[in-house]
Amino acid sequence: MELKTPLYDVHVKEGGKIVPFAGYLLPVQYATGVIKEHMAVRQACGLFDVSHMGEVTFRGETALASLNHILTNDFTNMNVGRVRYSVMCNENGGCVDDLIVYKFADDYYFVVVNASNRHKDFDHMKKHVLPGTVIEDISDSLAQVALQGPKAFDIMSKLLPAEDIPMKNYTAKEHVTINGMDCIISFTGYTGEAGYEIYTPKENAEKLWYTLREAGEEFGLIPCGLGARDTLRLEAAMPLYGHEMDDEISPLETGLNFGVKMNKVEFIGKKALEERGEPKICRVGLQPIDRGILREHQDIYVGEEKIGHTTSGTHCPYLGKAVAMALIDRNYSELGTVVEVDVRGRRIKAEVIALPFYSRKK
Repeated sequence: MELKTPLYDVHVKEGGKIVPFAGYLLPVQYATGVIKEHMAVRQACGLFDVSHMGEVTFRGETALASLNHILTNDFTNMNVGRVRYSVMCNENGGCVDDLIVYKFADDYYFVVVNASNRHKDFDHMKKHVLPGTVIEDISDSLAQVALQGPKAFDIMSKLLPAEDIPMKNYTAKEHVTINGMDCIISFTGYTGEAGYEIYTPKENAEKLWYTLREAGEEFGLIPCGLGARDTLRLEAAMPLYGHEMDDEISPLETGLNFGVKMNKVEFIGKKALEERGEPKICRVGLQPIDRGILREHQDIYVGEEKIGHTTSGTHCPYLGKAVAMALIDRNYSELGTVVEVDVRGRRIKAEVIALPFYSRKK
């Protein structure tokens, strides 16, 4: 039986089309539709309920050592108030999950994991945590919303003094008060746009939602669902567990090298990554040459040789074209290489193009 986030009743009231996702009932879209929601985030601002995500705290004198042991990134020189991306590998070098880590004190870290992996991740962490570290799954006590788009700062500025708003990418502030509610605010997101992710005790969820909706009305803020969240992250070429990575695919094979510090003394999966050697596959972007839309899990060929498969694909509203990400033999990964994708029994030609497809900095 699917769970409901603290904002379920709000989504129903807002006209959200509810679907099961990662064990929760969530809006896939509202009456505005996926395209308008997508474009609102690119051009104004969108508000997402992401309360289904998991949150785990690491506390204690060995919290840092535990994170460095369990995760692939290095947190040794991380400052308080910073946020850092990482992968969590298994002993074979595959991806248990990708996640983000917030540092709020030398002995206190706040870790956000993917909803579908929450229990698996926590079990893995519990199994490998070092003595002297206390970890706790606090997911059920929190609500999380994402305010994403170029007008996000203007909206936050109506509610908070400038010193309470994180201004740099991947930074966070704890115990910030929004309309009487205690919040964590981070300059993070999963859309390719500037924006904020806000955490608050679940009893504040509806009040926070409507506070943001009211503040954002003059800036064109609209609620957005899972559909737009997926098209936005694909357009920005952001990987998703179960698509671009899984328990077999290594972070180096899917292009997450920036979050893997092989010069660390050790971490779970390091030895396996070293033994795997130079990755034989890599993540690339594809754009159809022939008419058609590429979707996930479609085989890719050069001649009669199968060289890989698509991992995510759709028509992207802002770009106005279909694109896909794929994992393929790196011998065919040069930009401009033409491949064929099996789309429901029909092979269509596609070209290898650069990632990301969209960047707000360009």
